[in-house]
Amino acid sequence: MQLEEDLDHADVLALGRRIRQVRTERGMTLDALAAAVGRAPSQLSMIENGRREPKLSMLRLIAQALGTTLDALMGDAPLDERAELEIGVERALRGARMKAIGVTPFRIPRGVPDDALRAILRLAGEVDRLHDERAATPEQARRANVELRHLMRRQDNHFPELETAAAEVLRAVGHTGGALTQRVTADIASHLGFTIHHASDLPQTTRAVLDLRHGRLYLSSRRQGDLRTAVLQALTARILGHAEPTDYAEFLRQRVEQNYLAGALLMPEADVVRVLLDAKKRRAISIEDLRDTYAVSYETAAHRFTNLATRHLGIPVHFLKVHESGTITKAYENDGVNFPTDSLGSIEGQLCCRRWTSRVVFERDDRFNPYFQYTDTGNGTYWCTARVEHSAQGAHSVSVGVRFDDTKWFAGRDTPHRGVSRHADEPCCRRPPAELAEAWRDRAWPHAATPRTLLATLPTGSFPGVDTTEVYEFLDRNAPLG
Repeated sequence: MQLEEDLDHADVLALGRRIRQVRTERGMTLDALAAAVGRAPSQLSMIENGRREPKLSMLRLIAQALGTTLDALMGDAPLDERAELEIGVERALRGARMKAIGVTPFRIPRGVPDDALRAILRLAGEVDRLHDERAATPEQARRANVELRHLMRRQDNHFPELETAAAEVLRAVGHTGGALTQRVTADIASHLGFTIHHASDLPQTTRAVLDLRHGRLYLSSRRQGDLRTAVLQALTARILGHAEPTDYAEFLRQRVEQNYLAGALLMPEADVVRVLLDAKKRRAISIEDLRDTYAVSYETAAHRFTNLATRHLGIPVHFLKVHESGTITKAYENDGVNFPTDSLGSIEGQLCCRRWTSRVVFERDDRFNPYFQYTDTGNGTYWCTARVEHSAQGAHSVSVGVRFDDTKWFAGRDTPHRGVSRHADEPCCRRPPAELAEAWRDRAWPHAATPRTLLATLPTGSFPGVDTTEVYEFLDRNAPLG
């Protein structure tokens, strides 16, 4: 029965306050209502305070006694300010975060001033803010990143549910393969109920902003580069049904899923696998060819290769993104390569060996052609292909590598470039040569350009680094009239 289903999902707090509000408007006392429905006043009080959910039969009697309808009591008619304050406070008190600090729910007497309720709500909000701040410390971020990397390794960086989601969207807009055009990207946005708009005042802390109320997707009019990727990354949260993240780990997981799905839309699994299997048959697998075939960035092509290489080609791989300073910013491996890690097992933030392909490529004058190198390490020989790309954060190298035995499937395997690295299991380049150290030890004092985030907590909030006030003000300015 529909009414029973509605009652099951009704907000018991709001329902109780609405009963009390109607009773008060009718000038009826609690005792009078209790007598009219044949129940004790204490039972009616518990219903009005949201501590007991009335049965449908009882709710009918209450509605009849109050001279109103079930729909009116269970609807979404606005409550008075006092009722809204009481509901807000009770919800906050029943929340897990308040309980975690030892605050238990209590009855709010009518005599408690409205200002006191507002103060309690502000304090509850501060508890939430501090919780978010603690959840975003560098140590917590590194732990979350390590756990996510372990999950990716267990699944060979392949997520079937995300591949399925991408295939369904592409099927809906009639895209069968090949490079995804801007027109098809706009069709995807339209299919999801969004129009695309450019704004000169997009908040600097955002890449894009979705106006869920009006079905608008905002991009910066100053943005350069591949607009397809920006649009798709913004829309993926809607495709995946992501809710606002509750902590940094969930934010990070959502970010990885969104980037993965955007890559799967730009480079559909079935089509890419067909191309890769053909290249493997010809022993000519090339990240550059993938980049050119699907008109994406080298990094996107490299990421997508790691998604599909092990599952469909039987080739374990590793991936590195290294800043020009030598710091590793992204990493993935399931081929046994021994990356440097900190005490928590985090790779990101560590220095990449100067002799690895990812660092050597910065020394090359030729930035048009890819750079290939074999590197002997403490646990085997690896072959890598790398390129340097530029962004607002400076130059980064992006490299993909495989074990020596798998090099036979790749273009560039005949490279003469060789390197030797013991970085992961010996001091290697982390310590200067003895003669050089002897000459300069105690005679040099470098002033370190320490990244701010090594010393400070990460930006707080559900979406770290995003100025929420700025976003809401932007949406207010740009909302369509009417």
